[in-house]
Amino acid sequence: MKKEILIDYLNSLEKCGIPGCDCVVYHNHKPVFRHITGYTDTASKKPLMQTNTYWLYSATKLITCTAVMQLVEQGRIGLDDPVYQYLPEFETMKVKEGSGVRPAKNVMTIRHLLSMQSGLNYNLEAPSILKILEASEYEATTRQLVAALANEPLDFEPGTRFQYSFSHDVLGAVIEVVSGQRLGKYFDEHLFTPLGMKNTGFELTPERKANLAGQFEYHMESKTSTPVPGENRFVLFKNYESGGAGLISTVDDFILFLDAMCNEGLSADGYRVLSMDAINLMRQDQLKGESKKDFDAWCRHGYSYALGVRTLIERKNSGARSPLGEFGWDGAAGAFALIDTENHLALFYAQHVLNCGYAYDVIHPKIRDLTYEMMGL
Repeated sequence: MKKEILIDYLNSLEKCGIPGCDCVVYHNHKPVFRHITGYTDTASKKPLMQTNTYWLYSATKLITCTAVMQLVEQGRIGLDDPVYQYLPEFETMKVKEGSGVRPAKNVMTIRHLLSMQSGLNYNLEAPSILKILEASEYEATTRQLVAALANEPLDFEPGTRFQYSFSHDVLGAVIEVVSGQRLGKYFDEHLFTPLGMKNTGFELTPERKANLAGQFEYHMESKTSTPVPGENRFVLFKNYESGGAGLISTVDDFILFLDAMCNEGLSADGYRVLSMDAINLMRQDQLKGESKKDFDAWCRHGYSYALGVRTLIERKNSGARSPLGEFGWDGAAGAFALIDTENHLALFYAQHVLNCGYAYDVIHPKIRDLTYEMMGL
């Protein structure tokens, strides 16, 4: 195995403005590669370590959508069920039209939420959100925040476009209603604890805070990064558990989830996360027409969007060395997750650099392809 080709590339990222990064690869339930390089501070005095924690941001969505698929597999949620069946406040929705609004014609479904075709947006300062924050003195629950979102008009009719949004936060509330548990409790019981993920959750505990990797903001023009506070702006208040972006984790932890998923839903210890049928459904392309055009603007070449994950649907013009059906997602600070059930291969890359388009456009595809080259696949 030519590990040096991936090691050399990861080491080169510091010159591109990435202060530090951590990358791990599992194959057939075994770690076959791990490299940590760089620092958590601009003075280059505090090396990045295996114990560092990271905000997962949108990599949280992989966990949330897996939890939804567990409940779908159990027959407790239907993909084409109306969202209002679980969250009644979503029964009468409005849609923006010109300078005004009108009643929505289409019913928002669970599938629409999973595939980001709900019509919701990602406006963290929407009037209804600000109102519930103030009314609750910044102590509203996940369920209260999502109820407030239902008061906002949709940007388009559900099912007609793709738009990244609060959709998976709404799914977090659906999980709470169906399971009768807080979102974090459900995750702990059905994913984190059985998979051995001991350092993953919504709470920034003293230990997680002490180990939090320094967070930076990227400047594309100069390919440099400057330090910013280690806060997650998607964690709107202390009682809010964001299914879209709220988890904090370690590389050691998150790879255990990805490893189970790439081995047809079965962990090394024999815990069944999902069946292969559910995984195949999860990674099935959901976009067509205008929705696919919307997703293509993200420049994830060769990919489309499925039920909460990107999914590789075309290799010829994408340059991707991974097989069709490879899936996963990423995060706002540059995290990258890859799941390959054909080769039983999982990859997780973590950095803590916000607004880093360079990560999605260059680093992630490069790491993906170098991994397959390194493995001889």
